[in-house]
Amino acid sequence: MRWSKTSGRASFRKKRSVRPSESIATMVTWQELVVEATEELANAGVPDPEISAGYIAQRATGTDGADWQLITAEAATTRHLAAFDAMLARRRTGEPLQYVIGRWAFRTLDLYLDRRVLIPRPETEIVAESALDEIRRLSEQRGGETDVVVVDLGTGSGAIGLALATEHELSAVWLTDVSADALAVARANLAGTGRAGARVRVAEGPWFEALPVHLKGRVDVVVSNPPYVGRDDEVDPQVAWEPPAALFAADTNADVPATEHIEHLIDNAPGWLMDDGSLVVEMAPAQVGTMVERAGRRFARVERIKDLTGRWRGIVARSPVRS
Repeated sequence: MRWSKTSGRASFRKKRSVRPSESIATMVTWQELVVEATEELANAGVPDPEISAGYIAQRATGTDGADWQLITAEAATTRHLAAFDAMLARRRTGEPLQYVIGRWAFRTLDLYLDRRVLIPRPETEIVAESALDEIRRLSEQRGGETDVVVVDLGTGSGAIGLALATEHELSAVWLTDVSADALAVARANLAGTGRAGARVRVAEGPWFEALPVHLKGRVDVVVSNPPYVGRDDEVDPQVAWEPPAALFAADTNADVPATEHIEHLIDNAPGWLMDDGSLVVEMAPAQVGTMVERAGRRFARVERIKDLTGRWRGIVARSPVRS
């Protein structure tokens, strides 16, 4: 065995003679590389190092699941090893795994991701499920004869809106964002949705201003995961890699911080919704009580959404009250 350096990191790699036509760089197997990478990431203070090492190896080889298990005892090729080392170096710096591998699962979707958009989180999947329940409710009320018009405001990667489009065939979805960079990622993900993508439209602009005027009063469901983190809040170090504009909001409410965008959505959604329409919004647990009260002045019915940990994570407001 020999001590070699690859991409600026030290590692044990077995050496063998290789013909010029061969692409095998060493006799080290993928299983051994994952063990070695796990140790390196742990030493660098990266959380869940074994999970990261496994994902990086699978991404480098273009495999997952059963296919990955079939190649763990195989030797790494030069091309795959170079990709592995490059991603491992990024992860050692603390860059989120989702950005490193450039993809992440959200409900039934396999989304493309980079630093232009937020990383989709499990709590947002619950919010998407609540929006899907509203789509089902309205579709059943109408006998499944017309499309349910859905607007995903501040869509980012397109996670919520594209999940709704792919999971309900009678949804007509609009994806909006003020960030052109974010919409570029959303469009890339839209391209991978197949036939469902024909029912999706993309528009750039801040909140409701992005929508065409003809939709006013004709939207069935508005759903959003707006920025709701206070600028003075303590956040996970990983958050420093994500776009600040998609995370942080100003303190405009005396009772609870960082609700400026949530308030805007609650106050303006009634003008865009049908009489039986719904607003579904994700927010921080500490914001839910105050925002339920605010929504109660503008909607006939308001419910709270719980996340997987049992904490309040958002609201569903139904049937806007007309002044």
